Amino acid sequence: MPDESADLMKSLMHTLGVITVCTAAERKRIAEAYETAQVLVTGIARENGSTRPRIVACFERIDVYKATDDVAAAGWILTAIQERIAEQKLAGWQALKIVADKAAALLRPPRKQMH
Repeated sequence: MPDESADLMKSLMHTLGVITVCTAAERKRIAEAYETAQVLVTGIARENGSTRPRIVACFERIDVYKATDDVAAAGWILTAIQERIAEQKLAGWQALKIVADKAAALLRPPRKQMH
């Protein structure tokens, strides 16, 4: 029997790895894709509490980016994973959320420091 939580963690760790080893330009592309994905999913209603319609919309875009080997797919993958975690129905969803939040934080611009 497949373990969805374990599979999501593997995907999440792979996505985190992509984010951490990419160039600054690639990270910017991932961040832009992530932002676009976040806006898109907020405009899609849940279906009886399920985020499935949002996840399906992300995967439609992921397939397009993966077809051209575009690193921006990582932003869409991260969003899809976050949507599944948001349902809070997976075993260990809290641990998944911590890792996903850390990955998302890497895509935010650095805070300006005040002196």
